[in-house]
Amino acid sequence: MRIIVAITGSSGAIYALDFLKRCPADKFLIVSKWGKTLLSDEIKMSDKDLHPFVKKQFSNDDLTAPIASGSNRFDAFVIIPCSTSTIGKIASGIGDSLITRTAQVALKERYKLILCVRETPLSTVTLEQCAKLSRDGAVVMPISPPLYFVPETVSEYIEGFVNRVLGVLGFKVGKGWREDELE
Repeated sequence: MRIIVAITGSSGAIYALDFLKRCPADKFLIVSKWGKTLLSDEIKMSDKDLHPFVKKQFSNDDLTAPIASGSNRFDAFVIIPCSTSTIGKIASGIGDSLITRTAQVALKERYKLILCVRETPLSTVTLEQCAKLSRDGAVVMPISPPLYFVPETVSEYIEGFVNRVLGVLGFKVGKGWREDELE
């Protein structure tokens, strides 16, 4: 499985790191300018520190990268975290960066597009943009860790949400709520 992963400047770098570490697919990374700031501010890492977890990294300014074309297939595009500015651009059809262009490719080719929104509260404009993207086939996943398994550490909160993203991608991770009742 080939997954493109983007990190934008919305708080939640730790979710991106956990996803990159645990997702078993071949991953290709794009980090926005503000995503780089986010990595530094929140987890004291640079985008270069993520190289052991990805097959290749592309510059967000490189609109000639192979993932900017629908002729190069990928299985999913996960933006984690996804800023509301990025959502606005994608919903408006603006492909002025590799992140937004790759989202356009995912939508037009009907590849899985997962937007992990880390913002609260959401404005009406952003809610409308999320609804539009959802109708167009994107999966909008506000970063909201499940609590039904009663997490005791921050790591368990993070893992709980990342497990949900991995599940949407088709990977079996963790037990579901009251899953044993389905046996």
